[in-house]
Amino acid sequence: MFKSLESFAVREDRGRRLGKRRTTMEGRREIMMDLAGYLARVGLGLCIAVLATGTGARAQGNLSAYQGSWLERGPECAEVFSDAGKGTSFKKPVDIFVPAMIVSGNRLKTPSASCRIKSVRPASDRQLLTLDCANAVAGNELRVLMAPQPDGSLKRFSNEQDTLGTRYERCSR
Repeated sequence: MFKSLESFAVREDRGRRLGKRRTTMEGRREIMMDLAGYLARVGLGLCIAVLATGTGARAQGNLSAYQGSWLERGPECAEVFSDAGKGTSFKKPVDIFVPAMIVSGNRLKTPSASCRIKSVRPASDRQLLTLDCANAVAGNELRVLMAPQPDGSLKRFSNEQDTLGTRYERCSR
């Protein structure tokens, strides 16, 4: 279903640029907007929190603990990630619902979005990351709270009051 919606978004965009209106299914636009909202809440929410100010170079210096591929408990790393010649990527076909991310330099990728880490700022015992993210439908600036753990894992927190967080295990560096 997602591939057809993604291809619809591309066709819709092409149609708008050409001044043509294309409709193939009633309510498709609403579906795309619902999907965009869902991805913004869930898919992009998996991204690491980045600082609201600063540069990518500054962010990259504070990201050494985040480098690598990360996966929430559930599937095995080999089921989600593929080690290619240039680095780690998501296996094809990509499962957009798997809670996973890849951090390389100042880039963070989830199965459904690609983000540039703009900054990293301390926030109590955590770090606030500011991300500039885009998916097939929209672009957003996001802020995420993360904390590297002593055991080498990573925790993502939904807000300042979240004391448990979501644990991610490192698959590779």
